[in-house]
Amino acid sequence: MSHANQDLIHSTDVLVIGSGAAGLSVALRLAHKGNITVLSKAEVTEGSTFYAQGGIAAVLDENDTVDSHVEDTLIAGAGLCHEDAVRYTVEHSREAIEWLIERGVAFSKEDEHYHLTREGGHSQRRIIHSDDATGKAVSTTLVAAVQAEKTINILENYIAVDLITGDKLGLDHNRCQGAYVLNLAKDRVETIRARFVVLATGGASKVYLYTSNPDVASGDGIAMAWRAGCSVANLEFNQFHPTCLFHPEARSFLITEALRGEGALLRRPNGERFMPEYDERAELAPRDIVARTIDHEVKKYGFDCVYLDISHKEPEFIKSHFPTIYKQCLEFGIDITKDAIPVVPAAHYTCGGVRVDTDSKTDIDGLYAVGEVAFTGLHGANRMASNSLLECLVYAQSAAQHIEQSWDEITIPAILPPWDESQVTDSDEEIVLSHNWHELRQLMWDYVGIVRTDKRLQRAMRRIELLQQEIHEYYSNFKVSNDLIELRNLVLIAELIVKCAMQRKESRGLHFTLDYPERLEHAKDSVLTPN
Repeated sequence: MSHANQDLIHSTDVLVIGSGAAGLSVALRLAHKGNITVLSKAEVTEGSTFYAQGGIAAVLDENDTVDSHVEDTLIAGAGLCHEDAVRYTVEHSREAIEWLIERGVAFSKEDEHYHLTREGGHSQRRIIHSDDATGKAVSTTLVAAVQAEKTINILENYIAVDLITGDKLGLDHNRCQGAYVLNLAKDRVETIRARFVVLATGGASKVYLYTSNPDVASGDGIAMAWRAGCSVANLEFNQFHPTCLFHPEARSFLITEALRGEGALLRRPNGERFMPEYDERAELAPRDIVARTIDHEVKKYGFDCVYLDISHKEPEFIKSHFPTIYKQCLEFGIDITKDAIPVVPAAHYTCGGVRVDTDSKTDIDGLYAVGEVAFTGLHGANRMASNSLLECLVYAQSAAQHIEQSWDEITIPAILPPWDESQVTDSDEEIVLSHNWHELRQLMWDYVGIVRTDKRLQRAMRRIELLQQEIHEYYSNFKVSNDLIELRNLVLIAELIVKCAMQRKESRGLHFTLDYPERLEHAKDSVLTPN
């Protein structure tokens, strides 16, 4: 092989696709074993972790118990959580927090003790946080730790195109062998060979028009795993965060749940409260109920948004507890010590994903999934606030442990075929991509949003099938680009979400359909398996 081609092939012990809390935790836990390559789609800080405001749920207070945290999670999950996964996660929660503290994460303290806050669905104060920017504290600490490790190589501005498996290579054993990745800086596809591959790509909220997620949340890992032969589950459960800042210049700025936890009230534009009319828990009802109520109010009265008001609290309390939100809103001319905040619901968290076991193993040997990309059974039909970063940390540890146990049995694949683009040309039709992109996100918002019907789902599916044909034709003829890869993945995610939603003939948790408003007595997961 010539040297020109040599730099298109990378070899590594572990390929981690994604650079949020899940991916970086796996990389750090395995750094002592060998070479780890972390693939980051943008700059390494750009994942959803960085933007997580609330905190991490864990049993840290002497009045709290594992059983209480488990019970709260099961209630929020509306009868679909896997109790063994919930218990496993909660039992490892203290250990996960201690690991972060050892790495140097500075959580907020009050009188020498860590300050614990409370959020919707929790019966105790158990959310450890770093002011109102916990994700930033976790992300920057983990990034610095990863950058200090000589055995970890971070490839920024790389997007994975597809996984390479034994099946695709015509081998007897369908093990994951690595991935094809697009180097965005050099605009070329490279091959990474690896003993183990970890998907830590986050969720798929970008499939919706309004989302609280950064631009990178395009469901890449779920789509790649599905194409490689992994089963997925419960993708109909998309959590819509009830309170995203509604402002023309604010792109996906989230107003944390903790504001309501500390007494903020939801009001109509005329100043009236409305949550007590819908639920006795009022503003502290679980997210799905709050999001659905706001959606109902907005559609019923034709409002652009509703308002979240904490101005009745002391200004010093507001500024000390919510410095990030105070500062950010001020930039948009909103002083939250005096003004109510305009808010709308936005797609926030993907509760379903690639099916994994307690070791984070998928259906394919050598392939693991950790964090929002994965379906562990923890969240059920509705994720409880602040359980998500906890899941990232706990399952990162279990993936790392399982990889370590299998380390000596597996070698790096000797040779993999290079990416073939001999049959494709540069595109001169970028407008097709941007049009399809907008159409997809709009139809998902309109037909597969917070409230659904059979008719809406059928309409969505017909349009998705047409978009898939166009995108497939485009993908076959033109060189891959970041937008094309994301769009190809998102249209597949849209199909999987609609198929899961069509399977569920009831309303439960985050899936609410006007055709089946009741909850069935016995529920099971919506599982899809590739043909």
